[in-house]
Amino acid sequence: MASHKEYVAFILEQFGEAEEVTARPMMGEYVIYCQGKVIGGVYDDRLLVKPTANAVKLMPEAPRVIPYDGAKEMLWVEELDDRNFLKTLAEAMYEELPFPKKKKKR
Repeated sequence: MASHKEYVAFILEQFGEAEEVTARPMMGEYVIYCQGKVIGGVYDDRLLVKPTANAVKLMPEAPRVIPYDGAKEMLWVEELDDRNFLKTLAEAMYEELPFPKKKKKR
């Protein structure tokens, strides 16, 4: 089941105060970026984030799920009503994650 655009718009709105949180469609789902770094995605209308040390520390009880066959385990963010928490989460994860590798031009 693909995620709905309206749900992704809601997620982005909830990140509100976090700096430059954006989404990009990818094969029926959406990748979530914070200032150009991949922090997670929306899969089957669920916000999932990478299990970085800071994310695990902020959400120690978060369910761990595999978004699709062959993917790595991610944390399911169920606390979507707390904008302050989502801002803190995005900023904490940003500090730990690398920028995506540049693709070589052909």
